[in-house]
Amino acid sequence: MSHLSVIFGGIEGLSLSDAEASFFRETNPWGFILFARNIETPSQVRALTDSLRDLAGRSDLPILIDQEGGSVARLRPPHFRAAPPSASYAACYAQDPEKGCEAVRLNSELFAKELSDLGINVDCLPVLDVPAPDGHEIIGTRAYGKTPEQVAILGRAAAEGLLSGGVLPVIKHIPGHGRAVSDSHLELPHVDADLDDLRRTDFAPFKSLNDMPLAMTAHVVYEAIDPDRPATTSAKIFADIIRGEIGYDGLVMTDDLSMKALTAPYEQRARLSLEAGCDVILHCNGDVTEMEQVAAGCRALEGAALDRADAALSRLGSSAEFDWRAHLARFEELINPHWDHQV
Repeated sequence: MSHLSVIFGGIEGLSLSDAEASFFRETNPWGFILFARNIETPSQVRALTDSLRDLAGRSDLPILIDQEGGSVARLRPPHFRAAPPSASYAACYAQDPEKGCEAVRLNSELFAKELSDLGINVDCLPVLDVPAPDGHEIIGTRAYGKTPEQVAILGRAAAEGLLSGGVLPVIKHIPGHGRAVSDSHLELPHVDADLDDLRRTDFAPFKSLNDMPLAMTAHVVYEAIDPDRPATTSAKIFADIIRGEIGYDGLVMTDDLSMKALTAPYEQRARLSLEAGCDVILHCNGDVTEMEQVAAGCRALEGAALDRADAALSRLGSSAEFDWRAHLARFEELINPHWDHQV
């Protein structure tokens, strides 16, 4: 198999197709990401993750999922546990900070156990975006609060709960998506806040958690820093803000390159992201034709990016043992008074 590629690949269905297996053998992506379309039953998911590891020949192959709770949950009933949105923890924290932190950590420990059992070892959590009053609802209930201090405190509890269970967290969307007034899945947001305001709010939670192993970019233009390019493809934002002011030295992945915030050809999207400073490329929709174009703009995982990738994987550990029923009962006792199941 070829050298490791900087790609994170998506899969179209419930199992690997022959075309996907052939493409992934040729490109040898560093990791994979799963979505709801890839999820049916626990045994099916475990078979899929086993097949990906067999294909890659790496037991520590990173397999990602977005399992935040609330509206962003790829694992759902009836086969998987429902979990509340982050806003529920914010409500709990407002009433009792200690209980709010405990609830977040318990949930992340439960997530870690659930994911580990399925062969998934990376959760794209916590969301560290601080929502502005006029910000788009795409962040909304996914936020841990409305102040950078609270977002950082609860975000750290979430991240450390995952790590204690042998799952890597991904802080997102660096350097901050909370002021965006549009959804980057659909169009490119522009943020016109001045740099001092961004430092005080948006950047602050990421700086507080700059010791975490993995981060995901925001497809957002920050007019005060680089009016021409979103963070994902901005060398200035990487050098001055992400690696500079925020002081983040972990591995940075792009947000999904198939999102409509980006409009260049896929090969160029990948190339520009890597030139800006991204370490790895995330392509999620499972379209092999698009992934082939992305791969044409990619390179081998090497140098500083490989060092960051290895450092991240070195933090994978075994899942801590705990009494599942007691853990879940305590979690529900803390969170149910604050959980609007309609959200």
